[in-house]
Amino acid sequence: MIRLQDLKRITPYEWEIPQSFRADMRVPVRIFATQRLLEQIMDDKSLEQAVNAATLPGLVGTVVIMPDMHQGYGFPIGGVAATQFPQGVVSPGGIGYDINCGVRLLSSDIEYEAALPHLDALATLLNKYCPSGVGVEGVVHVNIPELERVLREGSRWALKNGYAKEADLIRTEEGGCLDGANPAKVSERAKKRGHKQIGSMGAGNHFVEVDVVEAVLDPEIASVFGLRQGCLAVQIHCGSRGLGHQVCTDYVQELQAAVRRYGIELPDRELVCAPMDSPEGQAYLGAMRAAANFAFANRQILAHSARRAFEEIFAGKLKGWELRQVYDIAHNMGKIETHEVEGKRLKVCVHRKGATRAFGPGSPDLPPEYQSTGQPVLVPGSMGTASWVLAGTAMSMARSFGSCCHGAGRVMSRSKAKHEIRGDELRRELERDGIRVRAGSMPGLAEEAPQAYKDVDEVVETVTAVSIARKVARLRPVAVVKG
Repeated sequence: MIRLQDLKRITPYEWEIPQSFRADMRVPVRIFATQRLLEQIMDDKSLEQAVNAATLPGLVGTVVIMPDMHQGYGFPIGGVAATQFPQGVVSPGGIGYDINCGVRLLSSDIEYEAALPHLDALATLLNKYCPSGVGVEGVVHVNIPELERVLREGSRWALKNGYAKEADLIRTEEGGCLDGANPAKVSERAKKRGHKQIGSMGAGNHFVEVDVVEAVLDPEIASVFGLRQGCLAVQIHCGSRGLGHQVCTDYVQELQAAVRRYGIELPDRELVCAPMDSPEGQAYLGAMRAAANFAFANRQILAHSARRAFEEIFAGKLKGWELRQVYDIAHNMGKIETHEVEGKRLKVCVHRKGATRAFGPGSPDLPPEYQSTGQPVLVPGSMGTASWVLAGTAMSMARSFGSCCHGAGRVMSRSKAKHEIRGDELRRELERDGIRVRAGSMPGLAEEAPQAYKDVDEVVETVTAVSIARKVARLRPVAVVKG
């Protein structure tokens, strides 16, 4: 067990576990957190997992841990680690089971006060058009050959089939499609799990949420992002559903043999990995990218469904009801990128698990309109709490491989939340606060109670204090659809 006194405090928001802490560490661990946020995770294995992650072959720089950290599979959620390409390893546990779980933000010019009489009907229609729940089918069913096209093309498939606008793809990370996807490396079982799930949320912490832009902290950037104070916005949080989970399951099992084959010693078998230039590493990267493309298409179909609901509720009644895409970003991904490490430009595989990309101004990977601002960084809360829109900075490129936090981060396990919180009582509390709730399961609702999460404002204060993001706008939920 790692204790708080084992950490070197650098500033009130920054801590380090030096490489000398354990003989097998290849790089230090850098943690962005307040002392209170650190104390909240001392009972789980987050810090031990971070130290374990720092032992992987090919690591460069530091393992970076975000303030929304909590225990995950192998890697802590909120972890960022970069391995040198191509001889460094890729680790499924450093990317996560829900490959390309991510968030999409849509904005509108609908004034909250004008929308109030319609919000109940809107919540009901979003619940109808955006299927949610464990194993639920999506709004689009495809056969296996067509699914393989989705796995290769991602959001481009959605565009070709009338579910997207060109502007949506421009404002999606990687244009909504990762090159190098290889559907042949995705198992038949994964494909069977996924071919009827396109356009669905799933369960857990996934949601479609209607928010009001409560406060604008940077008017200039908010204007570029298309966010207006007092107007409605929509967040969509989901990933690659059963297909992505199966891809991770398959390769966690398959790479156990690869670890032995390549003589890789690990402190935790959950860190299973393979060199990127090995056949096993290439197979996983191809399958992971295919699952990521599925997730991009999935969120795009859900955005199409949300637009359908908004049109039916508001068209002909209010102006400015059209939903514009602000951005779509992943927070469970492995990406080949070039970063400056100790004064050298290196090609690396950045593992972001429960951490989102946060590229700063001038990045060639951003659309033209965001070149001057840095990319939108989306930090959702949990039903009853605020969410934040931030912007990436030059400092994030220098300090965290262009990465930032991805949410509030759990402080209570799902089982504990279900034991301590009644879903029906929580729903009544949220409704009293003006948040319309549509949920398929009261125990599932209890799992995602606001008190099960850290203080998202403190998390955001931390990442802005260390300059890896800047505040743009604060969102307040007014309607939530949960699985």
